[in-house]
Amino acid sequence: MSFSNYVYLNYVYLQELPMKGTLLSVLAGCAIAAVWTPLQAQGSGIKLSDVAGTWEGKSMVGPKDSVFATWVLTATADGKGWTEKLANRGPYPLRIITMGGDSIVTEMGPYPSVLRRGQMVRTRHFRHFKGDTMTGSFEAHYATGDVVRGKIAATRKM
Repeated sequence: MSFSNYVYLNYVYLQELPMKGTLLSVLAGCAIAAVWTPLQAQGSGIKLSDVAGTWEGKSMVGPKDSVFATWVLTATADGKGWTEKLANRGPYPLRIITMGGDSIVTEMGPYPSVLRRGQMVRTRHFRHFKGDTMTGSFEAHYATGDVVRGKIAATRKM
């Protein structure tokens, strides 16, 4: 559950309290306003137009960052149509989960796993952009409950 959903649910709960509901609602509203403004400010920073283009990247796991997959990320300025094409597969659509500062979090899948043949996986990518370089990490979530973590790196094609 996201923090904003948590705050909203608590706000709704406080509104439903029978005793002194009005006072509690006002206090909850003030607390939400105090928290919400910084949360909205976190959304400032990176813009999708800053990272639009084609990125050539690799995914790595293990202590020596062994490359197990290469891919091409296509990023659009409007956030619609983001895709990742794995070598000899895809392209698969990406969903933008959140963004702020220098980072964009995306999710892909479920799709057939590269690491575990015959299994489906959903991956979440934590992407940090600086100019024409992107670094970050990923989490691969399998139906079995297993989670594999690794690194990603990419450069924007000119």
